[in-house]
Amino acid sequence: MKKRLLSAAAVSFLGMIINAQQIKFEEYDLPNGLHVILHQDNTAPVVTTGVMYHVGAKDEAVGRTGMAHFFEHLLFEGTKNIKRGDWFKIVSSNGGTNNANTTNDRTYYYETFPSNNEQLGLWMESERMKSGTVNQIGVDTQREVVKEEKRLRMDNQPYGNLFTAVQNNLFTKHPYHWSTIGSMEDLNAATLSEFQDFYKKFYVPNNATLVVAGDIKPEQTKKWILEYYGDIPKGTVYPKNFPKDDPITKEKEVTVTDKNIQLPAYAFAYRTPSNKEKDAYILDMLSSYLSSGKSSVLYKKLVDQEKKALQVQAFNQGLEDAGIFAFFAIPMGSTTKSTLQSDIDAEIKKLQTTLISEEDYQKLLNQFENQFVNSNSSIQGIASSLATNHVLMGDTNLINKELDIYRSVSRQDIMNAAKKYLNPNQRIIINYLPEKK
Repeated sequence: MKKRLLSAAAVSFLGMIINAQQIKFEEYDLPNGLHVILHQDNTAPVVTTGVMYHVGAKDEAVGRTGMAHFFEHLLFEGTKNIKRGDWFKIVSSNGGTNNANTTNDRTYYYETFPSNNEQLGLWMESERMKSGTVNQIGVDTQREVVKEEKRLRMDNQPYGNLFTAVQNNLFTKHPYHWSTIGSMEDLNAATLSEFQDFYKKFYVPNNATLVVAGDIKPEQTKKWILEYYGDIPKGTVYPKNFPKDDPITKEKEVTVTDKNIQLPAYAFAYRTPSNKEKDAYILDMLSSYLSSGKSSVLYKKLVDQEKKALQVQAFNQGLEDAGIFAFFAIPMGSTTKSTLQSDIDAEIKKLQTTLISEEDYQKLLNQFENQFVNSNSSIQGIASSLATNHVLMGDTNLINKELDIYRSVSRQDIMNAAKKYLNPNQRIIINYLPEKK
């Protein structure tokens, strides 16, 4: 009886923690179309200023891949009022940190400063938006930086191009076909005028969302925002009319080689819905059930108990226009591809025909509640979530509703998703093999 009471108290405490995560924010638009999101939290003297531009790898032209990611580097070169090489010096000398990242769908820049330097962060991001330096010396310098990053992260990394192989074959019409970092040929071929045109086209206020989160005084913050951003001219936001791929109705198998590997890897990839749809949340839970942690179904069976795989993973990536659900496996010893495929297919079939246990379901819910709390436990995390939810999901307040979406997923929903999306005739199989010498 005592144990049961303690459990009830623990549940109640967890509920208090989660409910305390309700995040208040204010949002509005400037006349030039810049969307602004403010979140006040005066518990720690820090402020994160972030700007998310609705431009990612999918917005690039064929033959000029890698442009969006290139700008993640290029726009630290300087501005009209920040000398080349001074960006990081200004941030660090004022007690701040900064970074940027690019995906298929957006590019995000942010600084976190002590709150007495909030104004500095706002000014720096306005400088990047209105007068980023795009000149030949910057392009030449950053081109070599990006090419070296590609070599280190992908071309010279074992299995570094495996996910690119999945993208290349899962999408043939939509620009999710290529990787965010692009190709060496395209990076080399792009001219200065093309970079300048890209900046003018996408780095406009009405294609951007400014988020300011932390120890702020909202009325003062609004005055600074109007001062620094209000006079930036509105641009043209172009419609995102990307070609759609036909449904996959027949299993396709392709072979890709990699000079950096000794053991083969196999990928079984399925095209799934946009991350705006509830099914994307269900597939998140499904992938976690299969391979998140050492107690997960696939890891325990293929790696731990039967020693058939050196590594196995089920992976779900929700994107703005579509999603990718893929299984990756590296065989152990003499295990064949057909054995791995049969075992993975057997687990899919179980999901399609049998509800997962109530115990496993509760474990999944606990995992996602924990992830939610962790992702919004810092001002930087909250700022990123607010911007992402507005730009890619069309609903800033998802930050307060997302956990309820996961909680609303039933065991039957998980079974239905497995039936709907994970059938053999809907997949691409990638045989990722060592290059013969």
